[in-house]
Amino acid sequence: MSHRRPVRRVRLAVVGAAGLALAAGLTTTASAGQDHHAERAGKPAPKPTVVLVHGAWADSAGWTGVAKRLQADGYRVTAPANPLRGLNSDAAYLADYLKTVNGPVVLVGHSYGGAVITNAATGNPNVKALVYVAAFAPDKGENIADLVGRFPGSHLSDDPEAPVPTALNAVPFTQADGSTGVDLYIKPDKFRDVFMSNRVSRGKAAALAATQRPVTAQAVGEPSAKSPAWKTIPSWYLVARGDRTIPAAAERFMASRAHAHTTEVDAPHAVHVTDPQAVTRLIEKAAASTR
Repeated sequence: MSHRRPVRRVRLAVVGAAGLALAAGLTTTASAGQDHHAERAGKPAPKPTVVLVHGAWADSAGWTGVAKRLQADGYRVTAPANPLRGLNSDAAYLADYLKTVNGPVVLVGHSYGGAVITNAATGNPNVKALVYVAAFAPDKGENIADLVGRFPGSHLSDDPEAPVPTALNAVPFTQADGSTGVDLYIKPDKFRDVFMSNRVSRGKAAALAATQRPVTAQAVGEPSAKSPAWKTIPSWYLVARGDRTIPAAAERFMASRAHAHTTEVDAPHAVHVTDPQAVTRLIEKAAASTR
């Protein structure tokens, strides 16, 4: 009898596990049914996932203040790394990343990240809203350099004829195919003025300058290859009136052309760092439209 009891216990455990699995399956089915009935009863759909895309001379950590606020308000948030290697390859990378996000998406881009989302969202039915935060929103065939130079006000260069904007350091590097690429960094002594409009302490600006991620000259000069997503997806735009990287006039031009819902704030180019609450409010307005 002592030899049979363990077998019986095993059998009971197996039956119990099967029962739990069945119960779990029934619970999941019931929950799905309840969600379906809740939607039919007129209750709001789940909140969309907010995908935050950084631009040049920054990284995903710049979104920390925005991400914390969105998460506190019940949003799922993700901030993937933007390669900053080439506009169309960066957009292809983000487009593949977006395929891993289930359900509706609010896609947010800052600075160069705006050009990336403009291409990456094209043809993706899950992207329900675009949010441009002091960002580029190019049309097909336009590049970043042309849009910056179209209006006065950028502090990236005080010499329009210079081959490299005077506020930038050009650093050559060897690419995978053996050719030479060029990385562009904002000079440390220019960073506080150009990127932050002198709105943060020198110490904070120095730390941000030290941790900046460079963008390639190729990415800055590469024409946008696709029909822009803002032609088919509703968009929102935050204009930073104190921007010394992208002139505010250029931001207003791109926002108007995209028929974006536009908000203006007195802030530098890195408005998501200095005023994350204003950025969060605009994102949540866009998110509310998807529900």
